[in-house]
Amino acid sequence: MCRWAAYVGQPIFLEDIVTRPAHSLIRQSQGAQRCVTPVNADGFGIAWYGERDEPGLYRDVMPAWSDPNLRSLVQQVRSGLFMAHVRASTGTATSRNNCHPFAVGRWSFMHNGQFGGYDAFRRDADLMIPDDLYAHRKGATDSEALFLIALGEGLDRDPKGAMERAVARMTDLSLRRGTAPHVRITCAFSDGQRLYAIRHASDDHAPSLYHRWSASRGGRAVVSEPLEDDQDDWQEVPANSFCIFDPESVVIESFRPTATAVAA
Repeated sequence: MCRWAAYVGQPIFLEDIVTRPAHSLIRQSQGAQRCVTPVNADGFGIAWYGERDEPGLYRDVMPAWSDPNLRSLVQQVRSGLFMAHVRASTGTATSRNNCHPFAVGRWSFMHNGQFGGYDAFRRDADLMIPDDLYAHRKGATDSEALFLIALGEGLDRDPKGAMERAVARMTDLSLRRGTAPHVRITCAFSDGQRLYAIRHASDDHAPSLYHRWSASRGGRAVVSEPLEDDQDDWQEVPANSFCIFDPESVVIESFRPTATAVAA
C-alpha cells in the first residue's frame, strides 16, 4: 500500500508536510506505521496549485528519500493546495507513468489501495475510459484507470456521484473477474479549488486516513498517517466516507458505490 498527504489552506512551503515533520511523508516512505507495507520505494510525486488553473507536477521512479531535487523543490515551492504521494506497487511496473499524482486539465488525483485481481481485468477497465480521455492513459495502474473513468462519469459536474459510479464499475469488474478483497482505497483529488478525499472498502479493512486543522498554518492536512507522534488532535475519517475540504470548512458524507455483480 502507498502513503500520501495533502494540504489545503493558507499557502505554506511543501516541506512543511513532505519533509519537516517527525513522521513526514518522506519518513513514511521508509517506515510507514499504519499499513502492511512499511517501505514505499516505487516512486513518488507531487502536484501543486499556484497562479494557474492546471497543477504543477513532479514525479520520479526513485525512492522519495534519495532524490535531492525533491528536497530542494519542497524547500522553495509554496502552495495553498497540494498533494504528495509515495508509492508501493501492487503489481504494475515502477515507471514514471505509474507514479502518482495523475493530472488531466485542472484535475489532479492520487490513490492508495487496490481493486482485487486487477491484472485479470485491466483490459476491461481500459475499455471503460471514454475515447476522448484515453490519450491521457499513460501508465498501467488501476489508480489512473479509476481517475479517467471518474472524469468520464462527470467529475467536473458531480465529484461525489462520478466517483461513486467509477468505483462501482471497477468493483463490479473485481467481483466478476478478480479476487477478494475487491476494493480497499483512499483517494485524494482536486480541481484547484477544493480538496476531496475518499476512504472506502468492500470489507472492514479500509486503508487509514486522517485530517487535522492547524491554526498556526491556517490550513488542513489530510494524510494516510499522522505527521507527528505527539499530536492527539488528528481526526480519523470514518470508513465509507466522501470528504470535501476547503480552507473554511469540512464536509464528510456517506460514500456508497453500488456494485451490481456478485462475487463468485
